[in-house]
Amino acid sequence: MQKETEAYSLGILAVAAFAMTLPATKLLTDSLSAFQIGIFRCLLAAFAAVPLLLVLRVTMPNKAQLKQLFKMSVGIIYGFPILTAFGMQYLPASHGSVILATLPIITAIAGSLITNTRPSNTFWCICVTGLFVVSGFSVYQNGLNGVYWGDLALLAAAFFAGYGYACGGSLSQELPGWQVMCWALVINLPILLCLGLLLYDHSQIVALDAKQINALLFLAFVNSLLGFFAWNKALALGGIQKVSQLQLLQPFMTIFFAAIFLGEHIDFYTYMSCSIVIVLVWAAKRA
Repeated sequence: MQKETEAYSLGILAVAAFAMTLPATKLLTDSLSAFQIGIFRCLLAAFAAVPLLLVLRVTMPNKAQLKQLFKMSVGIIYGFPILTAFGMQYLPASHGSVILATLPIITAIAGSLITNTRPSNTFWCICVTGLFVVSGFSVYQNGLNGVYWGDLALLAAAFFAGYGYACGGSLSQELPGWQVMCWALVINLPILLCLGLLLYDHSQIVALDAKQINALLFLAFVNSLLGFFAWNKALALGGIQKVSQLQLLQPFMTIFFAAIFLGEHIDFYTYMSCSIVIVLVWAAKRA
C-alpha cells in the first residue's frame, strides 16, 4: 500500500507538470518555430542533466539499456516536444488538451506491448471508441478544413509520448527514474547541440519577453527533466498500465491553466468531450 501511495503521489505531481506543456508551448509559438521550441527545451534540459550525472558519479548504462534509452528518446525528446509545438501553432491549448486525453490509453497499449501483456478485446474496443470521440470533437470544433494539421500533429505527439513513457517506465525498473531521463538527454546531447546551433537565431532569442523566457525554462527544467524524474519512478513503482491512467487528470489541469495564463474561453463541449474520454479511460483500465 505504501509503494502504491508513493507511485500515485509522484504520478500526480508529474501530471501536474505535464499539464502545463500546452499553455507554456502556446506562449512561444508566436516567436519560435516548432522545431526551435522542441529542440531548445531538450537541449537546455540536457545541459542541466550533465552535471547531475557527473557530480553523483553515475555508472554508464549497459548496451541493452542504451538501446532502450534511444527508443525512449525518439518519443519524448524529438517526437512529442516538436509535434506539440507544431500543433499549438494551429490550436488553442484547451482544445489540444482534449486531443492529448488519448495519452493514458496509448501509454497503456504501448506498455502492454513492451511488457508482453495482452489486453482483452473489450480494452481494444474502448481504445478505438476513444479515438473516434476525440476525432469527432476535433471536427466539431474546427470543421473539416481546420482539423488537419493541428489535430493530427497532437495525435501523433500522443503516440510518440505514449511509446516514450512506456519505454522509460520499463527501463526505470532497472535504473532509478531520474537517471533514465538524464541519460536519455545526455546521450542525445551531441545531436541536440548540432540541431540547436542550426536553429539558433540571435534576433529571435533576444526578442523573447519575460513570459516567453519563463515558459521555455519551465519546459526545459520542469517539463523535460524534473517531471520525468517523478513520472518514471511512478511508472516503475505502480506499473505502466495502472499509473498511466493518472493522465486522465491532465486535460482538466491543462484547461484550467489555459484559462488562467492564456485567457482562453472554455465551452461546454470541451468539458463534455473531456468527460467522455475520461470515462472511456476508466473503462479501459477496468477492462
